Amino acid sequence: MMIKIFVEKRRDVTTEELMEFNAFCNLLPGPSSTQTVTLIGYKRGGVPLAVLTLLIWILPACILMGALSFLLHYIDKNALRNDIFKYLQPMVVGFLAYAAYNAFKISIKNTITRVILVVAALSTYFLFSTPWIFPGLIVLGGIVTNFSNKRIPDHEVKPKKIKWNNIWMFLVLFIVAGFLSETARKENWESRKAFNLFENFYRFGSIVFGGGDVLMPIMYEQYVVRPESKRVLEKNRDVIKIDKDDFLTGAGIVRAMPGPVFSISSFTGGMALRNEGKNMQLIGCIIGAVGMFLPSALLVLFFYPIWNNLKKYVVIYRALEGINAVVVGIMVASFFYLLKDISIEGFSINNYINIGVILSTFGLLILTRFPPPLIVLCCLLLGWLF
Repeated sequence: MMIKIFVEKRRDVTTEELMEFNAFCNLLPGPSSTQTVTLIGYKRGGVPLAVLTLLIWILPACILMGALSFLLHYIDKNALRNDIFKYLQPMVVGFLAYAAYNAFKISIKNTITRVILVVAALSTYFLFSTPWIFPGLIVLGGIVTNFSNKRIPDHEVKPKKIKWNNIWMFLVLFIVAGFLSETARKENWESRKAFNLFENFYRFGSIVFGGGDVLMPIMYEQYVVRPESKRVLEKNRDVIKIDKDDFLTGAGIVRAMPGPVFSISSFTGGMALRNEGKNMQLIGCIIGAVGMFLPSALLVLFFYPIWNNLKKYVVIYRALEGINAVVVGIMVASFFYLLKDISIEGFSINNYINIGVILSTFGLLILTRFPPPLIVLCCLLLGWLF
């Protein structure tokens, strides 16, 4: 969708720039799609537009997931898993096929990039749940293409002055959040859970590589498994606890929501403070969203200017060739990884529709100017009808 809208329609960035943004963001912890969109805003209008872009990108999903934390106990949980969403996954596979096709045309041009593509795709497919696989492959891809000295830059990029404000803000907030959280716990502050919650989410946003598939198991351990551990029970500590079924319901519903999967932080924050009253529950939703997305935004806005400075060196120009090939490999692996969970084998109406959705999505994106949001609406309508 980013290629279709930001590259082909609006021309905010080139395909090469978008590929570079995506590769760079995969080197950092946090939600890569959110960081990529933030960088597009940064490129077009500096820090103010980057911040505005970030807010517009995360608000719909965070508001919906935060509202779910209030409504969860008033509605039928089974109704939330309605079949209206069942054709969204094959649609996503069609989008991935389109993105991989476009990226392949630009980034895979010689033998070494083809080899990197295959290795990255296989490694990603079999180690998809390993959090370090994405940054690890990107670093290795950049190293491999430096074994050849055939690639040299056409021009040098003039170094830009680095502003250290963002990284200092990131580090200070990390230290202060940890200090206040521990102090609130030891001194038993009335609002201690709010401080604990912010520290938890700020830490998650600072260390999680691999997207929502890595984030949710960490949150599950923190708020579902840990409160029931022998150590916590023996000390009778009043820790933040979320019901297992409630958490799993939110983890399932966030997949069908627009926007980043990391928006589950808004739902989890609300559920964590649900027993503290409605006002505190609302604060929990806000803490969850801010704590989760703030560190990744600070990191991407600090490190990207450094990345731009590094690009004046020939070693980085050579590395970009391998990095972009790895990104294409990750796209290809993601396509097959999602495809294996979609029913397409056997003779049934549902299987035929799944295949039709994948092919139709890919075909509409490649051959027409059909708006991507309308493809989503069509798939929702299809799920409602069938």
